[in-house]
Amino acid sequence: MKLLSLFSGGKDSTFATYLASRENKISYLLTIESKNKESYMFHTSNIKFTKTQAKLMNIPIIYHKTKGEKEEEVKDLEKIISRIKNVEGIVSGTIESNYQKSRIDGICSKLNIVHFSPLWKKDSMEILNDLIKNNFKVIITSVAAYGFDIEWLGKEINFETIKDLEKLNKKYSVNLCGEGGEFETFVLDCPLFKKRIEVIEYEKIWDNKTRSGEFIIKKIKTFNK
Repeated sequence: MKLLSLFSGGKDSTFATYLASRENKISYLLTIESKNKESYMFHTSNIKFTKTQAKLMNIPIIYHKTKGEKEEEVKDLEKIISRIKNVEGIVSGTIESNYQKSRIDGICSKLNIVHFSPLWKKDSMEILNDLIKNNFKVIITSVAAYGFDIEWLGKEINFETIKDLEKLNKKYSVNLCGEGGEFETFVLDCPLFKKRIEVIEYEKIWDNKTRSGEFIIKKIKTFNK
């Protein structure tokens, strides 16, 4: 099938795109930049760098902005997708969010296309392990939950990190994949990229009151693998 992938540059959407690409053609990536950091639908951390990631995958990217108002952003998404021709389905990296899954299902039903969600209800530990086994290099770019501190910002997700996330899960009920908004990520390398990304300049912002922080990427470069 010819598919359109909802793409944020984070681990879930990139992994879903990779899984879908093994048996289908990814015709386009669609990135929605939301002005609302608390968006119910869209990942917002370092979103502008999806254009670089798309170039590394040699997949055309469609980039739009939304105010991020609840439900209105879903209508925005539907309008954008309805204008895109020659796609038979949508790929999403949804894992546990019934809100996101049901909204995308609704759009697909209206437009008579398929919703392909390869990570839906998959075990979080299995997803994290599969990322590493499939040579994904992923860093954490924002955190917002008890147990995290500034040292988590920019940390690569590896087997040691997974053990630390397990501890936070047991102590604070942190979702291992960040499905409760506990953390967001950015993919530096994966099998779809023809080159790898390195972060050259960044800034860490931390708020002690909310126990939250962000790893703001300012400059990246690409290198041969």
